[in-house]
Amino acid sequence: MTIFKNSIITLGLAVFAFTSIFIISVLVFMNHLYYEINAVSLGNTAKTLMTAIGKDNLAKVFSQSGEDADLYSLSFNVSEVYRVTLIDQSGYVLWDSHVADRLVNHNDREEIIAALEGREGSSRRESISTGMRRIYYALPVYGDNDVIGVFRLSLTIPEFNSRISPVILPFIIFICLFIIAAFWAVIMYSRSLASSLGRLVSIAQSSAQLLSGADGIKAIDHVSPEFISLEKAMRAMAKELNLRIEHAVSESSRLQAILNGMSEAVFAMDQNLKLHLVNPKARELFGLGSRDVKDMTLLEATHSAELVETAIKAISCGSSFETELTFYKGAGFPAGGEAPRLVQYFHVYASHLSAGGAVLVLQEVTRLVKLERVRKDFIANVSHELRTPIQLIKGFSETLLDAASDPGEGNKEQIIHFLEIILKNAGIMENLTNDLLTLADLENSYGEDKLSTNSRMEDQNIAQLVNEAVSSMELKAKSKQIEIIVNCPQDLSVKLFGSYIIQALINLIDNGIKYSPAGTKIWVNVCLAVCKDSDQIQSGEESGEVVFEVCDKGIGISSEHLERIFERFYRVDTGRKREAGGTGLGLSIVRHIALIHKGRAEAESRAGEGSIFRIIIPNHSNHSSYKDHRN
Repeated sequence: MTIFKNSIITLGLAVFAFTSIFIISVLVFMNHLYYEINAVSLGNTAKTLMTAIGKDNLAKVFSQSGEDADLYSLSFNVSEVYRVTLIDQSGYVLWDSHVADRLVNHNDREEIIAALEGREGSSRRESISTGMRRIYYALPVYGDNDVIGVFRLSLTIPEFNSRISPVILPFIIFICLFIIAAFWAVIMYSRSLASSLGRLVSIAQSSAQLLSGADGIKAIDHVSPEFISLEKAMRAMAKELNLRIEHAVSESSRLQAILNGMSEAVFAMDQNLKLHLVNPKARELFGLGSRDVKDMTLLEATHSAELVETAIKAISCGSSFETELTFYKGAGFPAGGEAPRLVQYFHVYASHLSAGGAVLVLQEVTRLVKLERVRKDFIANVSHELRTPIQLIKGFSETLLDAASDPGEGNKEQIIHFLEIILKNAGIMENLTNDLLTLADLENSYGEDKLSTNSRMEDQNIAQLVNEAVSSMELKAKSKQIEIIVNCPQDLSVKLFGSYIIQALINLIDNGIKYSPAGTKIWVNVCLAVCKDSDQIQSGEESGEVVFEVCDKGIGISSEHLERIFERFYRVDTGRKREAGGTGLGLSIVRHIALIHKGRAEAESRAGEGSIFRIIIPNHSNHSSYKDHRN
């Protein structure tokens, strides 16, 4: 009943209106039928009466004078109910059974016009002479095959109210009972229908009860079989729908977890390249953040024409394919060439969707490309570095074999010279091998766990480490009359790998000696500086940094080489490097030593003005305050 409580009044009014229209229609029809029946009956009576009088007698009446006609009228024996009127062909009334006075001309009456035309005519209207509503029926009177007059018979019609007054009370009682019965039927039907529909609504709103079967909404007896069948169908459909929804939610959660955990960037789009799915890696890669991408196109999100072309190709060809793309970040090389733009390499898998659209999966392979490049450069550089000493050793060994067959006194000095060359090149090969082994050991150490690495560090007196490194290079510095000046706090103690720091300082001092003119100076400075990394300060892991500097006044390095001088085998001046006997791995070793201390290596230099190399490592010792000792 609740479902129809707002409509029951409307339904009742509709029933009342329908009943009223029906009753009025019946009354109008019955009134019309009353007139039609009386008109037909009146016509039959007129014909009977006209036959009884005789058509010849009527013809004589119309052919006689008015006085004869009046005498003839006495022979009519007509009931008071009926009114007989004789009208000539001009429309004048010759005789009327109810009105004795002279009557007006009747040539404009509907039934008279029809009769004068030779047809039977009838009409109903209020009589002007009697003032009563009557039914008229007129018949033509013929004489010599022509219409010479009209025989008209009329009947008084009772008023509508007077006709229905005897039955009005029973009729009203019947109508009231009918309306009450109709209202009751509507209410009962609405209640039954509301009960069944309310039950179905309850079933649709309660998934738990749907799934619980007999433990849910109980069956009721008065529900029609059709609704019971519908209820069973709804239960089965809702149960299947719930299972499908649970499965879809599970699959969606699983897919979302997979997408969130992927290291590849994923874009899914429709055939118009409108995005409808972007995973977190793609947002991170293209700086989308938490922006809504539903109304964005692939070009708006990535600003990459290459990706757009790849997606269009996948949609147009309707198949999957793989390609390689290169992205550039930044505006290129700024003034001075100090910061080149970032280059990223991606392996892109493009797939066409059956529903239209495409999916792009971007896997960043920048590190792999760089490692492959390093591998190729490493193999090429090692082969290049070893080829010259091996060729020299082989060549001079063959020469010595030839010289051994002639043990003359003059060959002794030549043999010694050859042996010195062989020894020198063997030393170059040995240094290269040692540097490669050192570099491999440093790379292995850099890949170890941070805690295990820190646990092997020890507190070292920095002044002792610097003095040991300087002492190792003093003889080589004196050979070029180069003075090494040390600025280092004597009481500074830091937790680090002492042997690695000595190796790094030796490499930097050795480079300074090689590329500095004779009679110049090299400065070795050590100081403490406040850590600039706010994350480290907040975490409490480090409270400062130790800075090792090696400064010289040598040939310097131009700015375009500064970004690559810490790469393996990279040479600013290949000729000078080989002449000095270097392996091309010294600065790479310095960089890796800084990395295993969780630090970094830096360089400042200008061509012809000397260089400054720094090793900056976090201070792992517990000091309450630090002071910058640099001058």
